[in-house]
Amino acid sequence: MIMNNEKLPHSQSALIFGIFSIVTACCCWGIVGLIFGLIGLSNANKAIALHNENPDIYSGINNANTGRITSIIGIVVGLLYLIWLIYLISTGEFNVMIEQYQQIFDDEM
Repeated sequence: MIMNNEKLPHSQSALIFGIFSIVTACCCWGIVGLIFGLIGLSNANKAIALHNENPDIYSGINNANTGRITSIIGIVVGLLYLIWLIYLISTGEFNVMIEQYQQIFDDEM
């Protein structure tokens, strides 16, 4: 007898948030990636716990596992980027970097 398994809740959103966390960790100074990573990790943990309670009912555990991995990667990259940003601000290098970007922008215009 073939059973139709239900789609595992939170698994697809965990994967999406995990992917967004990696992308935004690189593009948005790490903060947004860190937030998306934490949300993705939370959703992945919910999905995995739900699957472990009733493994025969749900399908899609691979999305939850991949979402967990990508969320962890996004969190790590976001934290590293955030630590680097804090270092730049505390040493005064952030202002120098912004001035260099402004100079490049002004030269292009």
